[in-house]
Amino acid sequence: MKKRSLLIIAVFILLFCACKKDKTVGFIAEKAMVVSAREEASKIGAAILQKGGNAYDAMIATHLALAVVYPVAGNIGGGGFMVYRNNDGTTGALDFREKAPITAHRDMYLDSVGNVIKNKSTLGAFAVGVPGSIAGVFEVYNKFGSLPFKDLIQPAIDLAKNGITVTEKQAKSLNSATERFKKVNNYITVFEKEWKKGDILKQEELAQTLERIRDLGKDGFYKGKTASLFVNYVKELGGIISLEDLEKYKAIWRKPITFNYKDFKITSMTLPASGGICLAQILKAVEPYDLSKIEHNSTKYIQLLTEAERRSYADRANFLGDIDFVNVPVDSLINAKYINNRMKSFSWDKATPSSEVSHGKILGYESDETTHYSIVDQFGNAVSVTTTLNTGYGSKVVVKGAGFILNNEMDDFSSKPGVPNVYGLLGSEANSIAPEKRMLSSMTPTIVEENGKLKMVVGTPGGSTIITSVLQNILNVTEYKMGMQESVDQPRFHHQWLPDVVRMEPNGFNEETKAKLETLGYKILERNSLIIGRVDAILVLPNGKLEAGADKRGDDAAAGF
Repeated sequence: MKKRSLLIIAVFILLFCACKKDKTVGFIAEKAMVVSAREEASKIGAAILQKGGNAYDAMIATHLALAVVYPVAGNIGGGGFMVYRNNDGTTGALDFREKAPITAHRDMYLDSVGNVIKNKSTLGAFAVGVPGSIAGVFEVYNKFGSLPFKDLIQPAIDLAKNGITVTEKQAKSLNSATERFKKVNNYITVFEKEWKKGDILKQEELAQTLERIRDLGKDGFYKGKTASLFVNYVKELGGIISLEDLEKYKAIWRKPITFNYKDFKITSMTLPASGGICLAQILKAVEPYDLSKIEHNSTKYIQLLTEAERRSYADRANFLGDIDFVNVPVDSLINAKYINNRMKSFSWDKATPSSEVSHGKILGYESDETTHYSIVDQFGNAVSVTTTLNTGYGSKVVVKGAGFILNNEMDDFSSKPGVPNVYGLLGSEANSIAPEKRMLSSMTPTIVEENGKLKMVVGTPGGSTIITSVLQNILNVTEYKMGMQESVDQPRFHHQWLPDVVRMEPNGFNEETKAKLETLGYKILERNSLIIGRVDAILVLPNGKLEAGADKRGDDAAAGF
């Protein structure tokens, strides 16, 4: 009888285990890890760590490798942001965002009657902002680098010379941009052919540019031959960037946005990246609600986050811009009392139309084709970096003789206040164009701590969806106790105030949930091609090991040891 009972129990356990859905576990490393948009770049970064380099050495090597292996967004002709946390708990941030040229002006993308000229801020040389990536790389190296710089850049040079293997997704991406490369450039660029999986892409001119940077440092990009090739070609195509623009560019160390969400300390990027402020606003709006009683990705969950996002993006459109040029009431915007007051109009019974939501009252006063990488080293340092050309392959300008693609970040300014940019985001005078001003960004490189210890490094590309993708992954881990890969694999949704729609990834949300939301007055947008973010993140497990979340929406991969 006893044996029979044990047999029944064993069968029950086996059936239970078989029925229970397995959780996806990401790549696990004992000591150090790099997660990026391409396996080659992650392996290069991890190899630098294995040589004894730190997270900052790996950041430089990974960034430069991505410029070769992931030209849709990896870059030396763009810019970005880095948030870091050292093993002693100190945090900081680096702004290497692009700037408007010296001769830029407020109405440069308007016609004679004041209307925005289509494509002028997105396609071609007139759309290019002054790049910051190489200045950022050298700021990081000068402050934190430990290995010889030549060791950090040589893997990227070798990749460019020897060639990269084109993936299926990359072939599709390159082929989709061929006509625009042809339209913009006055020569046949290295990217123009009918690509297929397994093809080899060699970039000899880019290798030569990287060699000049290796040998001459920052001046190998911002002065000398590379600068001349850059400026001459941009002018040839009708752009306005000058040698003076390049010489004057500086990356800036900034104090990051730091705030608490329940028991977690969150450090994220400050302006001109809007991500940190919006993330703080949304999490503080959600914090009073007991999420343990709200099912993940349920109608109520989507409703709560949507309404918090709606109010935050309305504030983004009105208040946010380059803090070196405009007075932004940052402390007021992330004040709990202010945020709670903003949420008073929220009701579980119906959607709040965006037409009824304006920015808040202050007393006294990206493209989907960005890329992100997260790094934790064996010493306990962590970096979170988001970098971009703006839209896929940026302006489509490939500098003749130098081989690198230039950004189209000028579109991230408000070409005309109240008129949406390529991502549908509205802006105000705070983000209007001015000489040497940095355009507003949605990039949200973020680090999460728990009880004074590193918990999570996270970020994503995705244009206007960056903020909401980072938000959902933080909540997946902190509230719903998911592992990192499990979190990254979850379907995502997005609302940005205007247009007043809830964007959803296809096949990720059940019909009943969508029907309930529509009954409450929410408009749902779900397209087969819609991808919201490609998150690359690292989670520190209770045993001290590291788990990667490498997004399967792309070719993203982790490496470590």
